[in-house]
Amino acid sequence: MASYYDIDAILTDAQKVPCTFDLDIPGLGYLDENAGGDIKAGTRVSLPLWLSTLLAVQRLGPSSQPLCTLDFPASISPRVLAALKAGPKTVDLRQLASHYYDLAARVLELFEEEEIVDVLSEVRTLTHVTYEGERLRDPTGAALGMGKSFGADL
Repeated sequence: MASYYDIDAILTDAQKVPCTFDLDIPGLGYLDENAGGDIKAGTRVSLPLWLSTLLAVQRLGPSSQPLCTLDFPASISPRVLAALKAGPKTVDLRQLASHYYDLAARVLELFEEEEIVDVLSEVRTLTHVTYEGERLRDPTGAALGMGKSFGADL
């Protein structure tokens, strides 16, 4: 659980994810740019993660269905996962979502998708090792002493 004041957690919760309303809800049309109107069942909107998770778990009665269904964001779509499996260096994760791994972790708390967890764990390990290796080596050999590691003196 992240701290209340953790800026990364706040920015992750502010990222928009798609959700589909399962019920007609009067007065919530402003979520679909229909001020004063109603949200109809089947309407698909993008909402901040914090709001969509609250609506997805909220029920109107003891045995009723949830208000909306949370859908996978485009950044965790099968197409992106296939590209990550093929070559994680070719996918710009920051462009897909500014806090990609945090968003994926929060979404996967709600879904039980072991395959996605495995793919993202492997990709994170591979990209982290590659990034650290590239960041710590000076390719020109000029800046910090003829190609020695940047972090060697630390």
